[in-house]
Amino acid sequence: MPPASHPASAPVVDIRGLTKTYASGLQALKTVDLQIGKGEIFALLGPNGAGKTTLISIVCGIVTPSTGTVLADGHDIQTDYRNARMKIGLVPQELTTDAFETVLATVTFSRGLFGKAPNPAFIEKTLRALSLWDKKDNKIMTLSGGMKRRVMIAKALSHEPDILFLDEPTAGVDVELRRDMWNLVRELREGGVTIILTTHYIEEAEEMADRVGVILKGELILVEDKSELMKKLGKKTLTLNLQDPLATIPPALAQWDLTLKADGNELAYEFDSNAEHTGVPSLLRALSDQGIAFKDLNTRQSSLEDIFVSLVHREPAEDIRAGAAT
Repeated sequence: MPPASHPASAPVVDIRGLTKTYASGLQALKTVDLQIGKGEIFALLGPNGAGKTTLISIVCGIVTPSTGTVLADGHDIQTDYRNARMKIGLVPQELTTDAFETVLATVTFSRGLFGKAPNPAFIEKTLRALSLWDKKDNKIMTLSGGMKRRVMIAKALSHEPDILFLDEPTAGVDVELRRDMWNLVRELREGGVTIILTTHYIEEAEEMADRVGVILKGELILVEDKSELMKKLGKKTLTLNLQDPLATIPPALAQWDLTLKADGNELAYEFDSNAEHTGVPSLLRALSDQGIAFKDLNTRQSSLEDIFVSLVHREPAEDIRAGAAT
């Protein structure tokens, strides 16, 4: 596999030779090298058990790596933990909040934990950005799941970090929170904050990310600029709506590897839009020769989700062990 591409400017997150093997023998990470630039939005995609949370936990100093180094804005996460951790905000998957505290108190306390001087105006601005200001005096135990998620984000932002990790941030939350959060991410990015997110909502990565990394069974199998990834791996699908349904695909059309859909009413042909010869003109001529007429046709560019699924399915069909490597 070629080395991961990385930004030309000095990376704000610099991961080199990172591995993690647990006492059970489970190898959760296999030699991860990754550099992420200031103000970049980096999306880390992978199925459950792929190693996403293990990687984030190591970078945030929660899990100790077996080998390798991690620098957060130049500070080693192991030998200079305090300064490194000051640079990082983490929104974990789990809702772990102080149930009996008020929203304002717990977010203010989080800021103090990092040794930051009180700044009520900043805390208010953060709570307003997350639509939490009118809930500031509510005890967290009384809030809905979506509101608790907002509190977790506010806590992570309370000490004004330069690097923000969002681990499956919108899993199971309402559309309104998702919209608010992505607006906030855009604002943070404009202020120079680096954002690393893991997500199952691939359309969000497709919309927001500058680069995409795909992790599978502990290995970073691909890191690519999103636009380059779409260009290199993106396929187009030509769909033909037939005049009359087909029971089977005629042998004369076998070379195009067509798929029959919609009870025989549609023919689908996947082709490489970057290829010199796409095969589309010759297919249309062959259909005419076979007396197969169509009412309509359309083409669709592969989405990032299509690309992700094709990458994952290209791997050997082994069980991906869940557990510590989620």
